[in-house]
Amino acid sequence: MGILRSFPTLALLLTAAPFFALPAHAQVSRDYVYVVGSSTVYPFATVVAERFGRSTAFKTPKIEATGSGGGLKLFCQGIGVDHPDIVTSSRRMRPSEVDACSRTGVEGIIEIKIGYDGIVIANSVRGPQLELSSADIFFALAKRVPSGEPGRLVPNPNNTWADVRVGLPEQRIEVLGPPPTSGTRDVFVELAMETGCTTIDWVAALRERDEDAFRSICHTIREDGAFVEAGENDNLIVQKLDGNPRAVGIFGFNFFDQNIEKVKVVRVDGVAPTFEAIEFGGYPVSRPLYLYVKKAHVDVIPGLRGFLREFTSERAWGEEGYLSDRGLVPMPEDERREVALAVRDLETFSLAQQD
Repeated sequence: MGILRSFPTLALLLTAAPFFALPAHAQVSRDYVYVVGSSTVYPFATVVAERFGRSTAFKTPKIEATGSGGGLKLFCQGIGVDHPDIVTSSRRMRPSEVDACSRTGVEGIIEIKIGYDGIVIANSVRGPQLELSSADIFFALAKRVPSGEPGRLVPNPNNTWADVRVGLPEQRIEVLGPPPTSGTRDVFVELAMETGCTTIDWVAALRERDEDAFRSICHTIREDGAFVEAGENDNLIVQKLDGNPRAVGIFGFNFFDQNIEKVKVVRVDGVAPTFEAIEFGGYPVSRPLYLYVKKAHVDVIPGLRGFLREFTSERAWGEEGYLSDRGLVPMPEDERREVALAVRDLETFSLAQQD
């Protein structure tokens, strides 16, 4: 679980670029905050936006679920009222995305960690009870799997869960999950499939010699129908599981927390996703959630600073906050305080300080 704790806890400016000024017409051509990004963060951003709109004189921010990858592409297209002020993400922004932003003049980016979420593997309450290891997940979903002597790969031959491991159900593998544009999928591949993949000694050793080959083996999901891309909408995956007890789904913990009467979780490596297991690093498929904000838009787009203040308030993201009621796993109190102060002051850090 080092991936959760290795990230800085402050709001982070990804470059030390000067403050960008918006065109003069910007102050009158859009009078609301515009947010795009992760379907996982969407419910949290929406409830904050609704409360902000009701409790202030500003308009309710516009929130769109585009997926983390799609949202970051929109976010990086430029500065100004034609482009989003904020992108939400269920994974960390990649250096290549920071570079893409820089090429279009988006060089002042504030990173805000808002809390944690687990990626749940679940099925209908009417389906069998599954317990999977990371290795089971890899051998069920990888496009190619090792077979025989080291170095030999074959197209995934596993059609049922029992083919993956003796003791699992004699039931066809049918997994509903997010598309490649989703941050949930990115993190699932890195934390679940890659972990399972590295239980194979020769594949684990390949990482040092040939990173591209390693990622091709460990990160490529099969395309023969066993894995079904079910879109960015996690609620839709839950609905499909409710109607199909034979299927298994992959989605954010907050959607499970809101649908416990319909679906049940799969233990991964012996651990069930709970608030405590996610917060303290016991559940292996967990990740931080982020907002990325254009500093150039703060104090120019009406309500943007106030929206950030509301999002990072204790009444929103605290242990007893309304986002916790929606399934967000809060950060520890001292970390929340540190981030909130950094957001208030728009503190800036160099890109080198991310690591």
